[in-house]
Amino acid sequence: MVEPKYPGAVERYINMGSCYDTQALWPLKQEIMTCMKGYKGCYQRAYRCLGAAAEIMEDQRAVLLTDALSQKLAKRARGILSREIPRQKPDTPGQIKQRFLGAVTHRGAVCLYNTALAHRCRVYVLSDSCGLAHELLIHLLAGAAANGFDVIACPDPMAPDRLAHLLIPQLKLAFLSTSGPLEFPGKPFRHIRLDTAADGDIIRRCRPRLRFAKKVSAALVEEAVTSLAQAKAMHDDLEAIYNPHVDFDLVQRMAQDIWEEIQGF
Repeated sequence: MVEPKYPGAVERYINMGSCYDTQALWPLKQEIMTCMKGYKGCYQRAYRCLGAAAEIMEDQRAVLLTDALSQKLAKRARGILSREIPRQKPDTPGQIKQRFLGAVTHRGAVCLYNTALAHRCRVYVLSDSCGLAHELLIHLLAGAAANGFDVIACPDPMAPDRLAHLLIPQLKLAFLSTSGPLEFPGKPFRHIRLDTAADGDIIRRCRPRLRFAKKVSAALVEEAVTSLAQAKAMHDDLEAIYNPHVDFDLVQRMAQDIWEEIQGF
């Protein structure tokens, strides 16, 4: 539920509970309560696993992300900006919108790379198994917006405060990071291997630690996916219980009434 901030004046309640056949559902309450408790528990476990995986990935980044590497990626970003982003002096900077392009689901990690292909973008693919893409993309975002171009910033679903992808529709340009099983399905305009940008001495010295981080974080994500699949199965069971006892015609009538009310404003 969402509580109205200004009830009646700006928002109002919509009672979807009137669409249930409560008399038919009452005998099924124990079955419903068991399914509800089970699927919520699976979601909680999945989130705990994903949170732990994100922490381990952050430890991996902390090992590799030196000041020298940050400067190297900033320099690489400036080179890309000089080639790809026309320099201009706009009256206002470009707008920045946030949209998730990927997620961890009950079917595993997914990324809608075809979104860029649908816009016929020139694609820079960033090979990034160590989570370094943000250090490059943040400079590209700032440069594009400063030159007046609208940007779609796509956070990393495992670390929403960090960028994983960047789309600049006005220039038909996309920067898409790939890692693990997630591969870009087309032929990129450019391919940047961020994994090779890190200091080789650090990688050799910390190889056991990095291997551990990758192995454990992958196992945690896999366990989270399993929990999400279990939650999905239990949620499907809940829908199977509820659906025969919901008046969907009434749902449609309520939706139509609300739509007509909105059109009348």
